[in-house]
Amino acid sequence: MNSAELTALLVLCTASSFTPGPNTTLSTALAANLGFKRSLRFVCAVPVGWGLLFSLCAGGVGAVVVALPPLRLGIQAVGIAYLLWLAFKLARSNALAQADEAQLNVTFLQGVLLQFFNIKAWMLALTVVAGWLAGHEDALARFAVILPLMLAFGFFSNLLYALIGSLLRHWLSGPDNTYQRLRWFNRLMAGVLVATAAWMATF
Repeated sequence: MNSAELTALLVLCTASSFTPGPNTTLSTALAANLGFKRSLRFVCAVPVGWGLLFSLCAGGVGAVVVALPPLRLGIQAVGIAYLLWLAFKLARSNALAQADEAQLNVTFLQGVLLQFFNIKAWMLALTVVAGWLAGHEDALARFAVILPLMLAFGFFSNLLYALIGSLLRHWLSGPDNTYQRLRWFNRLMAGVLVATAAWMATF
């Protein structure tokens, strides 16, 4: 892989990883509601799930999904339904103590599986496979470089958003506002998830 290809890949990684999406929104919301430590399992689940997805796409599964519209629509529908369900639960959470009751505590497995129903994750994986792996004789060597690079971007982008959420936690739950700030923050995050679901529906 030459320097031009690597630079283009880094630009793609930065743009795709650090822009708001379902993963970064959930990382922020989980850290704000449950605390930074309890958000880490989701932060770690994102690169693990995406790495598995990317590996499958590199092995040809992505081409099968593209070739079978019903399968693609099924994946898309499940992803949209899950995001809307999370948005509903998040919008109903009005205090930090209600976070567990609202089932915001997304498990590691749920975080991994979410990547397989995230159309943004599929598009990124397919783009990287098509642009940097397909048709190259050194595809295996390229894969060995690209995978850890993409995993690092996925981890650190969500870690950054979780840190932002944890820094907001004290301010959102201040006693002077009886959780009004947290209530509106959760509704805002729920709105972002709904907007993301609507965006996913256009693909």
